[in-house]
Amino acid sequence: MSYSDAIAERAETLSQSILVNGVTPLAGRVLLAAIFLLSGISKISDPAGTIGYINMVGLPFPPLSYGAAVVTEILGSVALILGFQTRVVALILALFSLATALTFHNNLNDLNQFIHFFKNIAMAGGLLQVVAFGAGRLSLDARR
Repeated sequence: MSYSDAIAERAETLSQSILVNGVTPLAGRVLLAAIFLLSGISKISDPAGTIGYINMVGLPFPPLSYGAAVVTEILGSVALILGFQTRVVALILALFSLATALTFHNNLNDLNQFIHFFKNIAMAGGLLQVVAFGAGRLSLDARR
């Protein structure tokens, strides 16, 4: 193998590594975080409706539950996108997704609830992959 072939091979390996360990995890984090960010924003835009829904399912202290949900979704999504404390944040969001599925989407006889239940389960699965493998190179965690 010539020197130029070795350099070309090394450049290809490096570009694949940047894609697999940098861009792909970043894209995954952004895609996972998007639903939490949008959900948090929608809760802020209709606090009375959200608090009423929380009250309807029987959770105690609906205003406190509302505030906790907004903080979890907004701060969690931003931290996930930035890759800050990624494993901890992903675990919190995974547990939040499971709790939401079990609390708000547990009527599996209703097709809409069935879909939302398993969407939350799938999101928890994706977040657990982030817990297992971390944020990747393009993250604040990688800079520390």
